Amino acid sequence: MTNSPPLSVSVPDESLRAALTDVPDNVEVIEWTMSGPAAVDTIDIVVPPYLGGTTMLAQLATVKTRLVQSQMVGYDGVAEVLPPGVVYANAASVHETSTAELTLALILASQRGIPDFVRYASEGRWVPSWHESLADRNVLLIGYGGVGKAIEARLLPFEVTVTRVALRARSDERGEIHGFESLHDLLPLADIVVVVVPLTEKTTHLIDDSFLRRMRDDSLLVNVARGSVADTKALLAHASAGRIRVALDVTDPEPLPEGHPLFSLANVLISPHVGGRSSAMLPRMARLLREQIVRMLAGDEPVNVVLRS
Repeated sequence: MTNSPPLSVSVPDESLRAALTDVPDNVEVIEWTMSGPAAVDTIDIVVPPYLGGTTMLAQLATVKTRLVQSQMVGYDGVAEVLPPGVVYANAASVHETSTAELTLALILASQRGIPDFVRYASEGRWVPSWHESLADRNVLLIGYGGVGKAIEARLLPFEVTVTRVALRARSDERGEIHGFESLHDLLPLADIVVVVVPLTEKTTHLIDDSFLRRMRDDSLLVNVARGSVADTKALLAHASAGRIRVALDVTDPEPLPEGHPLFSLANVLISPHVGGRSSAMLPRMARLLREQIVRMLAGDEPVNVVLRS
């Protein structure tokens, strides 16, 4: 590997550059924010900024590259702006753990009334109350990719029943994974509905009025997918009526405008799209990037390729 041709890698900031340790001597790491054209003509591996949007990907037309290594798992909207001839890999293995942690935090906080206790404490009030457990609940998990599996692994020790749904029906060692066509029958059976699907034409507004009407009274909806997976007007109508509880890490629009009525509802818990924003992200992203570098130097195919434009 030491006799391999030099390799150039661009990262968007100093933090990722500092985390990328133990790379071979023939690897040059430069910083490129992608806010403008690259300073060089060729970059073997380009890492765009995290949560920078898809518009900046048009800058790839100014540079010859062999791989674009995203810092995100989702890649909705990327194909429409990616210049021809680009190989694009997502960040599978980077965010699953953190997103699963946040999902459990949203579920536990909503089930056990933590937001109410925080509000009461800020008023200097002691207000004991009974709340729903997580134990013994029926959880409908919609989306069974890497993040969905990580959520399931953390849910099971809480003594819940998890029903899995994916785009395509299949089975594994744990039993049946239902297809989307089963949602109509499964939604009324769930105490907690967790949505973690990729955003596609099929999943846009998956959570609509019909979906929400099928949910059980006082059940909890958790969306850690993409904001546009839910119809915000329908979500607001059902939450305002107090029939269901809602926990969101993503919204449509995003960020949710200041003063939006969803913020004012006591039965709605909102986190500002921070599923992947934890101390686990940077070292895991550096580990994935290091693997891509080693594979490229060895002449092997990159991992996590999701698009070839």
